[in-house]
Amino acid sequence: MSPQRTIVIVGAGFSGTLVAANLLRSQHWATTRIVLIERSASVARGKAYADRDHPYLLNVPAGRMSADTNSPLDFLSFAQHRIPDATAEDFLPRALYGQYLEATLLDAEVSAPPHVQFERLRDDVCAVEKIGDGSGYRVRLSNGHTSADSDAHTLGADSNGRTLGADTPGRTLHADDVVLALGNPPPGPLPGTEELQQYVSDPWAQPLKFSPNETVLLIGSGLTMVDVATAAATSSNEQAVIHSISRHGLVPPSQTQFSHSACNGDSASMLRAASFSALTLLRSVRALAAETERRGGDWREAVTFIRNIAPALWQRLPAREKRRMLRHVRPYWDVHRHRLPSETLAKLNRLRHRQKLHIHAGRLIRFEAVGSQIRVTWRARGAHELQTLLVDRVVNCTGPDYNVRRSSDPLMRSLLAQGLAVSDSHNLGIRTGQYGALIDAQGRASASLFYVGPMLRADHWEATAAQELRGHAERLASYLAAPVGRMRATATA
Repeated sequence: MSPQRTIVIVGAGFSGTLVAANLLRSQHWATTRIVLIERSASVARGKAYADRDHPYLLNVPAGRMSADTNSPLDFLSFAQHRIPDATAEDFLPRALYGQYLEATLLDAEVSAPPHVQFERLRDDVCAVEKIGDGSGYRVRLSNGHTSADSDAHTLGADSNGRTLGADTPGRTLHADDVVLALGNPPPGPLPGTEELQQYVSDPWAQPLKFSPNETVLLIGSGLTMVDVATAAATSSNEQAVIHSISRHGLVPPSQTQFSHSACNGDSASMLRAASFSALTLLRSVRALAAETERRGGDWREAVTFIRNIAPALWQRLPAREKRRMLRHVRPYWDVHRHRLPSETLAKLNRLRHRQKLHIHAGRLIRFEAVGSQIRVTWRARGAHELQTLLVDRVVNCTGPDYNVRRSSDPLMRSLLAQGLAVSDSHNLGIRTGQYGALIDAQGRASASLFYVGPMLRADHWEATAAQELRGHAERLASYLAAPVGRMRATATA
C-alpha cells in the first residue's frame, strides 16, 4: 500500500475552499489526507461571504461567479434553486455565494475517492516550520479548538506518532505539502490614530453599527467605503452624516451588461508592445477603450480584456516603471476595474443627493481627540489651506494592506523570519513561482509550500477576483494531485 500523504490547507475562504474542493475531485497517486484549517466557525465564508444584517451584494453578475471554470453557470444554477427568477446578469447576495461555496465543498467531499481522507479543523495556525532538510513541514496550531467534524480522532497524529486530541493546546500537524490560503489582510495602520477611542481599524472585524445623528469619517472611497456607507445609512442609522476622504476622491462606476468580444489578438499585441513604459501602456489602454466605444462597445470591455493579459503585461514592465504605475496609475485602474452593481451605486448617489454622504479628495494631516469626538485636519486636493472636520468616529476603509513587512499575523511573521517567504519589492504581497510556490530568502522556489490568494498580485497584478483565483486554485490542486515524481516549481526570484 502506498504511504499516506498529508496536504494541509491553511484558510477556508474562497481560495482555500476551492483548492480543497479541487483536490477532493482529483485522482491522487497515493493515499491522501487533506486537512483544511480555518480559525472562524464557518468554512467557505470568511469575511467576504459571511452572514450579515445588511444584504451586501456581489460586485460581479451571477453568470460570471462560478467556482468551476468547466461549468460557467454553476453558481447561477445553485442560486436559481433559491431565487427562481435569478438571471445571469443579477448581482446576488454575498451570503448566498458563501452557501454556494459550502455546497461545492460538501459535494466534492461526498464524491471523493475512497483513498482520500478529508478533515476540517477550527484552529489558528501560528507557524509553519520546515522539518530538517526534507520536504515536510510542521504546522503549529495555537488555539486547541475542536475539530469541525467533532471527532477527536480525525486530528491524526504528530510526527512522532502521538495521537492529537481536540483538547491538546499548541499541538502540531505534519504535512508533506502546505497551501497557504490566507485571504485579505486587514487595512494598514493610519498614523495618529493609535490613541483614538472612536477609531475602527478594520470595518470587517466585527459588526459595525452607527448611532442616529452620528457624524462619521470613512478613510478611502473605494468598495469598502461604499459597503460601509450604504450599510450605515439604513433603518435607524439613516440620520447619520458620513464623510469620505481619499487622495483622489474617486468612486467606482457601475457595472453594465456588455459584450466580451470587442477586443482581439491585435489588441493584445499592441498592449504587450507598449508594456515597456507605464506612460506608454496607459496611453495604449486609453486608446483601446476609446476605440472600443467608437465601435459602439463599452469601455468596460477593454478593462475586462486587459484583466486577462494583465499578468504578462505586469511581468514585462521594468521595476522602475512598475513603481511609476503604482504611484500614478493604480488609483485610476482600481476604480475602473472594481465596479459596483447599479443598485448599489444608486443608493450611494441618493445619499449624496440628500447630503448624507460627502466625498472629498484630499490628504489627511492629523487626528486629535476632542472629548468624545475626533478633530480631523485635512487639505483638499489642489488647495493650500487646511480644513477641519469634527466627527464622532473614524473608520479605516483603505482596503487590505499587502505590505507583509507590517503584518501582525504570527504565521506571516514566522514565515518571513525563517526566510520561507519574502515580500516583493513593491509591497503587493509575497514572491511566488509556478503554481504559487513560495520563493524563499535565497530566491529558491519551494517544492511543497504554496500560496494562493490575493497576494499573488505581487507577480500577477490581477489576482483578487473569483475569475483569477479559481484558476490559480484549479492549477495548484491539479499539480498537487499529480504523481510524486512530478516536476516541482522552478521559478526563481
